[in-house]
Amino acid sequence: MKNVIIITPVYNDWESYTKLIIEIDKVVSNFKDISFKLIAINDGSKEKTPSFKLPPNLEMIEILNMKINQGHAICLANGMKYALKNYKFDNLILMDADGEDRPEEILDLINKAKELKNVSVVAKRVKRSEGPIFTTFYSIHKTLTLILTGKLMNFGNFSIITKKDVETIIDDPTIVNNFSGTLKNKIAKLENIDCIRGKRYFGPSKMPLFKLIIHSFSIIAVFKMNVFIRSALFLVLLTYLQPYIGIVSPILQFIIVLLNILIYLISTKSNQNKLLNMDAELKNVEKVTH
Repeated sequence: MKNVIIITPVYNDWESYTKLIIEIDKVVSNFKDISFKLIAINDGSKEKTPSFKLPPNLEMIEILNMKINQGHAICLANGMKYALKNYKFDNLILMDADGEDRPEEILDLINKAKELKNVSVVAKRVKRSEGPIFTTFYSIHKTLTLILTGKLMNFGNFSIITKKDVETIIDDPTIVNNFSGTLKNKIAKLENIDCIRGKRYFGPSKMPLFKLIIHSFSIIAVFKMNVFIRSALFLVLLTYLQPYIGIVSPILQFIIVLLNILIYLISTKSNQNKLLNMDAELKNVEKVTH
């Protein structure tokens, strides 16, 4: 592992990204044998991009300014595609810019990846910092995802991905819906480290419950064939149980059908052109080098 690129979406939170750069620089100083570049995907922010000073342990900071706001998943996909097109690298690290993905755990991700060699490593969340209401709904989200897809999704974007795995997932249409779901679906072998969901550097969490619901269905939509098969089995089972559970059966059947319609609509929203036309959506690129 000689070259690592850290990719981070940013939307109207340059204050946090400025602090993140400082924290990342402290962590990567532990690796004298690795070159680190930072790529921020400016997701159509209305806030003006500040001027950055490159700290000593980073080779470059690059800002990709997108023309319009397109959301987290498309930003990550475009960032990965840009890195593949423009740089030689061994691994990509994907993380949020607001402090919730803790920079100190980059150390654990890299050490685990070095130990395993050629295996992508995800940050499995064992503890969260949000309040009880959000945590409860997040647990519901994980349970619903497990029931509908048969997959336990206990990680988000924070990960270190091999170049080979990046090349595998980048052309899958579901990547523009959800990175972690696509990674889980396409890569057979993933390792993990335990991580703690950190607190935002500035301001409250920007993941309201409504966005959590959309996020949950975006993950589920990646596994739509699993969902359709499992739903069909549930519908058959409910038909069989109808004499015993009465009106509950058609109500549950109706809910399952509605869920499948919603998942289908979300999955068909995957638009590969949003990824393939990255250059058309890119307004300009800003670089900070030594």
